[in-house]
Amino acid sequence: MDAAPMAAPLLVLCVSALWENCVSARLNQRPIIGVLAHESNDVIPFGKSYIPASYVKILESAGARVAPISMKLTEAEYTELLHSINGVLFPGGVASVLNSRYAEISAIIYNFTLKELIVLTSGENILTRTNTINLALPLNFTKAGLHSRTFKKFPKNLLQALQIRPLTGHYHYWGVSMKNFTNNKKLNNFYRILTTNMDNQRVEYVSTVEAIKYPIYAVQWHPERSPYEWNATLNIPHFSEAVKVAWYLADFFVNEARWNFNHFSNTTEEEKALIYNYTPMYTGNISRFEQVYLID
Repeated sequence: MDAAPMAAPLLVLCVSALWENCVSARLNQRPIIGVLAHESNDVIPFGKSYIPASYVKILESAGARVAPISMKLTEAEYTELLHSINGVLFPGGVASVLNSRYAEISAIIYNFTLKELIVLTSGENILTRTNTINLALPLNFTKAGLHSRTFKKFPKNLLQALQIRPLTGHYHYWGVSMKNFTNNKKLNNFYRILTTNMDNQRVEYVSTVEAIKYPIYAVQWHPERSPYEWNATLNIPHFSEAVKVAWYLADFFVNEARWNFNHFSNTTEEEKALIYNYTPMYTGNISRFEQVYLID
């Protein structure tokens, strides 16, 4: 999800059911992840909203199917959809987290999940301007990060590489500084900081978090771009290790969604909801994305 008043990418992974409501004896082998669409803009001048295909591909690579989440549903329709899918992914992009349709839908999903994320949890706009528009960086792990749910199944050599090699792409104007995060009691009680980064002006910002009690995860970097996006103007890490990082993170999230047993009422409704009803469009010559799905 966007982490800025306008245009700061933050990818948020959010499972739409609480762990205690899941059956631990088995797992859902047919998980479906909802991906929230973004309103079209000057970069994607087609249709009303879109989803970058790289988000779809990274989830499919880890064994999930994708259901696009339209921006034009009613609250009742969003609730019905959330009862049928097993997780939600909020892509990064250009949208206000406080005053936009994207923010409204995110709040609906967040409230459903807990009954959006960093700005919504804190109850205020605590974002800081960061000079991180086009950087590939290693991650600075906290002690909690090395023992977190998010990273616990990463191979040791890959965790080491993440700490010393520029394997994560950062393309955002805004972030949550360590100072603002640690001074906000709501955030400290809800999220655990796993990694941080430093921008070019030595501002330390939070780059990976996970909720302490709930299966909600957020990264302020773009794992989906390493295997699937090729815009030459962006400093996208295409190292083998960066591609592996993307897959391990996707595998972790999809496995979290496997604990959720929501499902559609019948096969017909399930098939109507899936991304297979949409055709990806090549936009690599006009945007940062190689392909997008036009949703509305």
